[in-house]
Amino acid sequence: MRDFADVLEAVGPRLRAARLERGATLAELAESTGISVSTLSRLESGQRKPTLELLLPLARAHQMPLDELVDAPETGDPRVRSKPIVRHGRTYLPLTRRPGGLQAFKVIFPQDEGPPSTLATHEGYEWLYVLSGRLRLVLGDQDLVLRAGEVVEFDTRTPHWLGNPGPHPVEVLALFGPQGERMHVRT
Repeated sequence: MRDFADVLEAVGPRLRAARLERGATLAELAESTGISVSTLSRLESGQRKPTLELLLPLARAHQMPLDELVDAPETGDPRVRSKPIVRHGRTYLPLTRRPGGLQAFKVIFPQDEGPPSTLATHEGYEWLYVLSGRLRLVLGDQDLVLRAGEVVEFDTRTPHWLGNPGPHPVEVLALFGPQGERMHVRT
């Protein structure tokens, strides 16, 4: 079993790795957590001991369980128990626990009014599977309505928009790379 001091000493490098995997700067992390840049820097370098009041907002910002930040021993329970994230009326249910890399989400789209005048573009790649309802995808010059059981995959550098033509909510299983996950869930 690891010594308590060893566990605390390892937290700084884990915090830095989590931030770098997300592609965030110390300033961006400070803005989202309310923790000063100097405190964050000292935590990451090991010059400051982590406390619960510092670790809780950092775990939330990195969207990772607190036990992963401190490398707590496994409990043996493999179930993912993530909290829903609501952004722009859409509900994202994280289906994976690890930060960085490929992320899986169940996304629930309420009915909306249609695409904005400018479609989104960003680095990344998306894969979507419609679980229920109808999903409207505007992808470049294409305007598609997908039904339950249909799958799409596309490069997100192509101008795109996803929405729900109604009248019922649509549920989608979505896989995002790190760039797509940041764009959809964190902005």
